[in-house]
Amino acid sequence: MADPKGFMTTPREEWPRRPVEERVRDWDEVYVPGALLPIISKQADRCMDCGVPFCHDACPLGNLIPEWNDLVSREDWRAASDRLHATNNFPEFTGRLCPAPCEAGCVLAINQPAVTIKNVECAIADRAWAEGFASPRPPERLSGRTVAVIGSGPTGLAAAQQLTRAGHTVAVYERDDRLGGLMRYGIPEFKMEKRHLERRLGQMRAEGTKFRTSVAVGRDLRAAELRARYDAVVIATGATAWRELSVPGRELDGIHQAMEYLPLSNRVCEGDLAESPMSAAGKHVVIVGGGDTGADCLGTALRERAASVTQLDIYAQPGAERDEDIEPWPTYPKIYRLSAAHEEARDLETAPSADADARLFAASTLRFTGDGSGHVRSLHLVEVDQARLPVPGTGRTLPADLVLLALGFSGPDREDGLIDQLGVATEPRGTISRDAGFATNVPGVFAAGDAARGQSLIVWAIAEGRAVAAAVDHYLTGSSRLPCPISPHDRPMTV
Repeated sequence: MADPKGFMTTPREEWPRRPVEERVRDWDEVYVPGALLPIISKQADRCMDCGVPFCHDACPLGNLIPEWNDLVSREDWRAASDRLHATNNFPEFTGRLCPAPCEAGCVLAINQPAVTIKNVECAIADRAWAEGFASPRPPERLSGRTVAVIGSGPTGLAAAQQLTRAGHTVAVYERDDRLGGLMRYGIPEFKMEKRHLERRLGQMRAEGTKFRTSVAVGRDLRAAELRARYDAVVIATGATAWRELSVPGRELDGIHQAMEYLPLSNRVCEGDLAESPMSAAGKHVVIVGGGDTGADCLGTALRERAASVTQLDIYAQPGAERDEDIEPWPTYPKIYRLSAAHEEARDLETAPSADADARLFAASTLRFTGDGSGHVRSLHLVEVDQARLPVPGTGRTLPADLVLLALGFSGPDREDGLIDQLGVATEPRGTISRDAGFATNVPGVFAAGDAARGQSLIVWAIAEGRAVAAAVDHYLTGSSRLPCPISPHDRPMTV
């Protein structure tokens, strides 16, 4: 602890965002470039170096948060980078995309604003690249064993990097034309510029990991053939089977899944398209779903110059403070949070009828109606109570030329035939079954990430990747020195 009184003398200060009017005119990250480093050492001073740091348990990676906070406060960036990378392969991803359950578990958060753990993490990661601390770490010798990783999202990439560094020959198979999974085509550029992803992929290539893009295992390559080529296979395809909204009018044109819409805007940023064929420009947009994916759609529609954007959330508007009776510290509370996209919608007044920013809370979709050509024009909704039952007399209609469904995901997509061809067992909810060692019922085939856990956070995805790598290494060699931060059955802290 560099400053024993830092948490008492220094207020919380976060990485400032660029002005709304400026940032909605481009696709760059929303934060002010270069504004983080001048404030971060003092923010790290706020860490109390607790005797029992609950931030460790709140983070599935077990990040050594008090240690690297202390090192940052002393401006020992190399040592801070070493401690951060000891538990997290991709801190520049989590520092931008993770909702920071570690901050909810910060002891200071019992009665004060938490330490800005996420900002400190991001600052260390960016400084590591700037100073050359994140150089490739190829293995000293090869094991002669081969592993195929199916999926190049955060779970697949973390597993591949760990196994490559352990000396195994690893090939990552990705069905899209570029690597990164949802980080590539699901996360908008304004949340994480893809240069961060490309930089890490370059490191992995230099370490020896092989990548195979535009290969859908099960369709372009038979799963049995892949299994025969490798000593072990890791399924890390994510949970990409989206949930549907079965209401009258769903068949109308102009109603799309969020993950049909978001990849197109990302392809515009990649230079593949001049304009998205689903562009929200000049349209009245309604987003059904109150989660992060819905917020990503919101920020994207604003940048495409939508006429209006409204987001529907079936839950009631949460309070600004933690309810200690329902969600006591150190659990991650459901409170009112203002993302960058919601801040933009609020300031630009894109949804005048919304309860707050662009959101309508406690709202459930009843049906859609269209015009004579079969295109959606209206969304009919009703308010619901805590049991999600309609409240009489609360029906209303919103104009809707474009409707985006952001209702989450139920499990891995089975259209490619991978799961059925391998014969791996699945759970009733659609996720892949596995034992305590991440192994499926098929010898040599392992499952990790959202494909087996179900829809989760990026920090859990990376933890799964690191853990399954340890399991595969043990399977191939009889022992493993790789860290295993979680078990398949671990879950976030709840009451």
